[in-house]
Amino acid sequence: MSIDRLVVIGGSLAGLRAVEAARKAGFDGSITLIGAERHLPYDRPPLSKDFLNATEPGGQASAPFFRSDDVFADELRVELLLGAPATSLDVGRRIVYIGDREVGYDALVIATGSKLRTLPDTDHLDGVHGLRTLDDSLAIRAALDAGARTVVIGAGFIGSEVAASAQKRGVPVTVVEALPTPLVRATGTVMGAAVASLHERNGTRLLCGTGVKALEGDGRVQRVVLSDGTVLEADLVIVGIGVVPCTDWLEGSGLTVDNGLVCDETLWTGVPGVYAAGDVANWLNPMFGVHQRMENWTAAAEQGAAAARNAIDPDNAKPYETVPYFWSDWYDARIQFVGVPECDEVLVVDGDVDCGDRWTALYRHGDRLVGALTLNGQTVIMKYRRMIAQKASWDEALEFADKRKAAAAAKVAALP
Repeated sequence: MSIDRLVVIGGSLAGLRAVEAARKAGFDGSITLIGAERHLPYDRPPLSKDFLNATEPGGQASAPFFRSDDVFADELRVELLLGAPATSLDVGRRIVYIGDREVGYDALVIATGSKLRTLPDTDHLDGVHGLRTLDDSLAIRAALDAGARTVVIGAGFIGSEVAASAQKRGVPVTVVEALPTPLVRATGTVMGAAVASLHERNGTRLLCGTGVKALEGDGRVQRVVLSDGTVLEADLVIVGIGVVPCTDWLEGSGLTVDNGLVCDETLWTGVPGVYAAGDVANWLNPMFGVHQRMENWTAAAEQGAAAARNAIDPDNAKPYETVPYFWSDWYDARIQFVGVPECDEVLVVDGDVDCGDRWTALYRHGDRLVGALTLNGQTVIMKYRRMIAQKASWDEALEFADKRKAAAAAKVAALP
């Protein structure tokens, strides 16, 4: 069938990249971008980094919008439907519903992202926030600027970035993690503790192996009661206990939902004309031969573009494969990971994870390099990403690491 109408659901990075890729590929039909938030598409990582860290008088900082209204209207020629989410999908009639409104499509990219997990029985308390949206970041920044005693629930990357921002302001902050070792899903058991140790090394209190029993307060949060009986005084509570893909609205649509929207290697959902991208896509990654759902900036950008190109030209759809990559900024350190954490062995090949400010750890599965984790390793991390993409052996990775260490030692020895 002729594809004249492209609809993209999701007004964030993946959705924007889908629109841009379609126009760049020469698509001249109509494009409609549907977004649940009232804002134009904006960059999410700064919400817990630069944007949150802004400490100028009055707390002013530019919102991290990707494009202006003029660019959407004139260059990309997009109809923007913002401020209300898609509510259902009729794949037989090829119609997206926004409440009672019908939006027809020939090709559809679903990039609805994910939503925050929440703590039960906390809706009645002010001062309890997640961090997913621009409005969340503004509220948290205002509370930190006011010196709010802060408790972060969940020692994941977003929560830890908020804790680092609080510490930078001199605000009392405690991080609470239910698991005995943080960051297991992202970096594996061995290295999770090494990364989490940055908190205590920078003066942030970290409590692991204890859950939250209750949040208490009279209209506004005042205390966090832990499962071991500990009571933490708090004016601000950040809930960072993970996200779930936004798929509830697809109930009854006929699409396969299992930890996201199940897709093949081309990001196709199996339903004619419907593709997915970003946090919501659980797709077959040919790089590792397994289904993955990735919650990071790089995947959202790349998948949005790939899904759009395949949606407007399905006869020539191309697989999307990648080596996952994410980064996080804590205090004055940058943490970067490439690959997958599931492995048979983790080996620190450079630096000292106990006290060093720069180190590299490699992950082995069988005889293959499958992952690399660095602290302040910006000069090397992408080299390991390329090695993983090239399916480098473990021995090749170790040889490369040894050569880098030898070169660094020779450079130091040559100094006067």
